[in-house]
Amino acid sequence: MNEKEINALISLLDDTDEEIVSHVTSKLLNYGYEVLPLLEDRYLAETEKLLQNRIHSIIDQIQHSNLRYDLSEWAQGGGKDLFEGYFLLAKFRYPELNKQYINNQLDKIKLDAWLELNFQLASLDKVRILNYTLFEVHGFKGNIDDYHSPDNSFINRVLETKKGNPISLAILYSIIAQRLNIPIFGVNLPQHFVLAYKDDSLLKGNTSFKGNIFMNYDIPGEILFYINAFNKGAVFNKWNIDQFLKQLNIKPQILYYEPCSNIDILMRVCRNLIFSYEKQNDLERAEGLKELLMIMQPYASLP
Repeated sequence: MNEKEINALISLLDDTDEEIVSHVTSKLLNYGYEVLPLLEDRYLAETEKLLQNRIHSIIDQIQHSNLRYDLSEWAQGGGKDLFEGYFLLAKFRYPELNKQYINNQLDKIKLDAWLELNFQLASLDKVRILNYTLFEVHGFKGNIDDYHSPDNSFINRVLETKKGNPISLAILYSIIAQRLNIPIFGVNLPQHFVLAYKDDSLLKGNTSFKGNIFMNYDIPGEILFYINAFNKGAVFNKWNIDQFLKQLNIKPQILYYEPCSNIDILMRVCRNLIFSYEKQNDLERAEGLKELLMIMQPYASLP
C-alpha cells in the first residue's frame, strides 16, 4: 500500500466533481481494511466538514463490509463459538470494540464463579453459584425500565450497564457456563428466551468426545431443568413451559423445549435489534441488520 497515493486520493474527496469523488471512493473501498488507519487519522485531523463526512462514510462502508464477511465466515463454520458471533454483532454498532477487553471482562466473571465451584456439586448447586456470581456479585439484572433499548442487545453495553434483555442475559449466562464446562444452552421460546441445563453425566469419562464438548448445543443427554436469566436465574421445568405456551395460545413444538444453535440465537438478537431501531425510526441501522440476518439465514436450523 502506497501511503502517498492513499493520502492523495483522500484529498480528492473534497472535489466538487461528483464523478471524481465517486471514482476515488471506489478506489479507497477496494483497498479495504488496510486503508482504515490512514482514513481514521485523516478524519481526526480534518476540519472541513464535507471531507470529514465523506471519509466517515468510507470508513463505515469498509467496516460493515468486513463485518459481513466475518459474520458469514462464522455462520458457514457452524457458529460454534457463541461469544465470537455475539462479539461480531456488537461491532455493527461499535466497530472499534476491543475483543480482548471484552474477553477479559468475561474471564473475570468466569474466575469469580470458578473460585466458588466444586465440580462434584449437583447441577442445581452449580446454578446457584452462577446465579450468585452474575446477579449478586456482578449485579446483572433485566432492564425493565428501558426494555427495548438497542443497548440491551450488545455485549459491551450489557457488561458496562449491568443491564440486559432476556436473550442478552441468557447469552452472557451461557457463555460463562460453557467456559466452565457447564452444559447450559439457549432455548428459543416464543416471546421469551430461556436456558436449558443438559445432563452431562453420560459424557463424563467418555473419550469419544474431544475438545470443548460443552460448546455444542446438540450434545446427548436429557434436559434436567430450565433457567430464566432475566429473572435472576430462576429454575423451572417443562410443565412451566407447557403452561406458558398455553397462556399464549401457541401449540407446543419440540423447538420450544430443546436448545437451539448459536446461529439461531444471533438471528433472534438481530430481529430484536431491528424492532428496536424501527421503533426509534432509525431505519438505516434496521436495514443494515436485515443484511446481517440474510447472511446467516442459509445456515439457520430454524425456519
